[in-house]
Amino acid sequence: MPKKRKKIGLQWQALTSTISTTFVLILMGLVVICALTAHRLSQSVRQSLTVTVMMTDDATDSATISYMKKLEKRPWVKDINYISREQALKEGTEATGQDPTEFLGVNPFLPSLEMHLVADYACTDSLIWISKRLKSNQLVSDVIYQKDLVERLNSNLRKVTYVLLGLAGLLLLVTLVLINNTVRLSVYSRRFVIHTMKLVGASWGFIRRPFMKRALWIGLIAGVLADAVLAGGVHALWQYDPTMTNYVTMENMAVTMLAVLVCGLLLTLLCTCISVSHYLGMREGELYE
Repeated sequence: MPKKRKKIGLQWQALTSTISTTFVLILMGLVVICALTAHRLSQSVRQSLTVTVMMTDDATDSATISYMKKLEKRPWVKDINYISREQALKEGTEATGQDPTEFLGVNPFLPSLEMHLVADYACTDSLIWISKRLKSNQLVSDVIYQKDLVERLNSNLRKVTYVLLGLAGLLLLVTLVLINNTVRLSVYSRRFVIHTMKLVGASWGFIRRPFMKRALWIGLIAGVLADAVLAGGVHALWQYDPTMTNYVTMENMAVTMLAVLVCGLLLTLLCTCISVSHYLGMREGELYE
């Protein structure tokens, strides 16, 4: 009967440890998803920034298109579109409701290129360098982009990044403390077993082995359960708003699930090793304190 009760007690400890670890890993996974989604969103916002390259009055269509094809090969160009004089006139007439050629007699619009940059180049320093490089071409009269918007955008993105990094670091610390306390309570209930094994001459590695094996299973199960909950939540989000697949991508989910699983395994193993070593180093009198 005592053996059966002891076995049930160990199973209950393993269950509570697994549940506690699962909840902590879910919180960690949520922070990882938020961080990856914020990064994806920032890239999307940066790539939506439009840089307009105004051509000179004597720039022909063929020369402009040839220049556009050269720009397409640049590593900082995401995509680029050619706006001809006629298209610019049409868009201007639709916007103002009046055709300027009626009172000017000529088309006042210049041909232009509307360009979107790769996210890493959509920052103030890179835009200044790109603008100077573009203006050095004799076909280009001016380069236009919203400088204030770029500065505000990058400033806000930096703030969000710092907040998320701080939150991730804090949560990692909390996760380590919570898992360590959970594991330590579990090991504490078997401290006399550890001491007895030590008295009969068992090596520290031999004593640690069953605890590490148990911790491995707890970390693995907790990681899988946390991944299942996160995957279910993200799937429900995708069903509710299909556009979220552009930001919470399958790639991000794969990274998150792998991170949660690896952290679950490493943290439980690390905390178990530390806790068992702590009781292995105790004297008999200290076990009753």
